[in-house]
Parts: sequence; structure tokens; C-alpha cells
Amino acid sequence: MASLQTNFIGIHSPNPFWLASAPPTDKAYNVNRAFEAGWGGVVWKTLGEAGPPVVNVNGPRYGALLSPDRRLLGFNNIELITDRDLEINLREITQVKRDWPDRAMVVSLMVPCNEPAWKAILARVADTAADGIELNFGCPHGMSERGMGAAVGQVPEYIQMVTEWCKQHSQLPVIVKLTPNIADVRLPARAARRGGADAVSLINTINSIMGVDPYSLTMLPSTGGLGSHGGYCGPAVKPIALNMVAEIARDPQTAGMPISGIGGVGSWRDALDFIALGAGTVQVCTAAMVHGFKIVQEMKSGLSDYMDEMGFTSIDDFRGRALPTVSDWRHLDLNHVSKAVIDQASCISCGRCHIACEDTSHQAITFSRNGVRHFEVKEGDCVGCNLCTLVCPVPGCITLRDLQPGETDLRTGRVVSSQHADWTTHANNPMRVAI
Repeated sequence: MASLQTNFIGIHSPNPFWLASAPPTDKAYNVNRAFEAGWGGVVWKTLGEAGPPVVNVNGPRYGALLSPDRRLLGFNNIELITDRDLEINLREITQVKRDWPDRAMVVSLMVPCNEPAWKAILARVADTAADGIELNFGCPHGMSERGMGAAVGQVPEYIQMVTEWCKQHSQLPVIVKLTPNIADVRLPARAARRGGADAVSLINTINSIMGVDPYSLTMLPSTGGLGSHGGYCGPAVKPIALNMVAEIARDPQTAGMPISGIGGVGSWRDALDFIALGAGTVQVCTAAMVHGFKIVQEMKSGLSDYMDEMGFTSIDDFRGRALPTVSDWRHLDLNHVSKAVIDQASCISCGRCHIACEDTSHQAITFSRNGVRHFEVKEGDCVGCNLCTLVCPVPGCITLRDLQPGETDLRTGRVVSSQHADWTTHANNPMRVAI
């Protein structure tokens, strides 16, 4: 039977599902309930001490992007780091770790960018017997205006400097939490490695404004008529997070660096994507806030069943297995040809594929045959873009067929070759530059 146990930079947990630093990990009551439900670990909501007192708004803190049937697609928050007394937090962390010695207890930290402030709080966290610390260099709102959070995470030199302080003044493993609000996430990851970080976690939330009230014409959410940009998370950010995780995992300068994946994890299937792209654990926030802590039970059972089906005995058996399939565009096989195929037995003749292809793609799907409504792919016009497979409401009705070597592409008249050809093989390609 598959084992979900993880050893992430020396931090052991019974499964890879951790709660991220956020409202669900703000106090002992929440964390105890999470561990009772089966979570493998938590990152305690970010602690701070030096600097102005933290005061959260006493009004709407959250916004959401909802589908027409009110499923949550994206989530926004303007909540700051913990506004609870540091002593209370430290006391509760100590007690929870004592009560749950087999669970991962990581403490998120954010203090002003000076060495004495970091040295002071590190010593106090060490006394709690926590398993590690996470440096919050990602929060894009509120705290960044005070020179912390993403204000540090967007400057690689600051990341390296603070990480070095933490490695110098603490024996605890150091995880650096990265901001996605940056052009190239590899640069802060490299800085974290230079500073001696044991791991990185990503992504933190994305800078966002959720919308405007159509009647008052004020942004949402608002407090007393004013609003502020917040941090965007939830299912909609998962593709962004996966890309950034893969970028770090396959970068020669950070390859092999342990990664804790964050961003839109709401099921075992989401966790699988992160792990297959290199993550050793996954952190969850939005899904727990929307569905409650017991969602982890489906995550654990689903991932375990998948591993049994595949013959995997541990997380490491498939961690990073998808990375070799991630490539720069220039290396894609330009000799490969796919064509869409519509299964007439399952087609409900809704016409969505035809409209999408006719209006915005390659006019490769018929509307009728012999005066009768009929949808069929015109192979001579199809470029295999797969738009039709995405808009079709019937699962499996439209699929792609790969042309085999020796077959003729009716659109170009070219015989499909078995030889791989990428962009860089074109003799007069003006974009052949080293990246």
C-alpha cells in the first residue's frame, strides 16, 4: 500500500498536505481541528514583532470570482499578518507541537529588513520546538507598503541577505516563500539558494482588484468607501503556480532545490500536478476556507488510490517525473501533426464546436451534410489546435488523432516525418538566440 509520508528538508509529516500560512492557521483552535481532520502539517500564520502594530480592517477582507453557478474560481484577501500578541502565538505553537509531535509545524515570519529584528524573533521561535521557519517574502498588500513582504521578495539581494541572517542565527530549516509579482521567478529562487535556504515555497498571492460595485461605483471589497489591492489565490492561480514551480525545478541554478507548492490546490489531482513537477509538499488555504478542514480526507484517499493504481510506494516515486516533458517553445516538434475527430455516436449536435471554429479558428468543422445538421472535421483545414475539444460539453466526444509517420497532412500536402524538427533547425530563423 502506498505511503504518503514525507521527509521535506528533514521535516517529517504523515502526508504532503500542509495548510498554508493564512487565516486557517491563525490560532491553536484552528490548527488542532486541522490535525484532527488529518492534515500533515501547517505553516502558522505569519508572525511579526518589530515595527508598527498590525491592525486589520474590521469589515470585508475577502473578495471572490464566482462562476455563474457560484462556484469559487478565484479568491482575494486584504488581510495582514497576525494581529494576535506574539507571546500568545508562541505559547500556542509550543503546545500544539507538543500535542502533535508527528505533524509538521513551520512558523511563517515577517519583520522589518534589519538583522537585529530577525535575530530576536528567530531565537523566540526556536524555543517553541517548531520544525522550521518560512520567510514571508510574498505578501503583496499592506505589509509591502511597510517595506516587508513582496517589497523584499522583489529584490533578490534582499532575499539573499535576510536568508543569510536566518541561517546564521537559527538552526531551524529555512523555507523562503516567493512572490509571483515579479517578471522572472527564477531570480529570487537563485537568491534564496545563494543565501543558504533549505527550500522555497510558492506561489504567494497575486496582486489584484476583484471588481467594482455597479451601483456605488466603488471597488470591491471596500471599507468605508475605499478599497485596496489584495492578494489573489484559489483555483484560478494554479496554472501560474505550476509554471513557476516548473521554472525553478528545471533551472540549472536551482535544480534539486526542495519546493513546497502553493496555489489553487483543492484536490488530490491538483497535488499530483505539483508533485509531478517537482514539489515535495503542497500547501492549501482557499480550499480549506471554502470547504472546511475535512477536505484533506478526500485529498489523502485520492492520492493514495492513484499511487496504488500506478504502483508507486512513495511520493518520491513520481516527484518531478513530468519535468523532462516541460520545454521551451523553440524545442517543440514542428513535424508533429494532430487532427480533431468527432465521435458521431456521442455528438449531441449542439454546434458549439462549429461556432468556435468558424468564428475564431480555422473553419474546419462542417455545419450540415445533405441539408441535415451535422458536425464533422474537415481534415484539410484542421490545425489540431484543440479548441473544439475544450468547448465541447460532452466528455470524450471530440479527441485529437496524431498523424503517423508516412501519412499526408491534407492541409499542407506534406508527408509527416518521423524526424524531430524544432524551431532552431530552421536555417534562416532570425530568432535563434541563446536563452
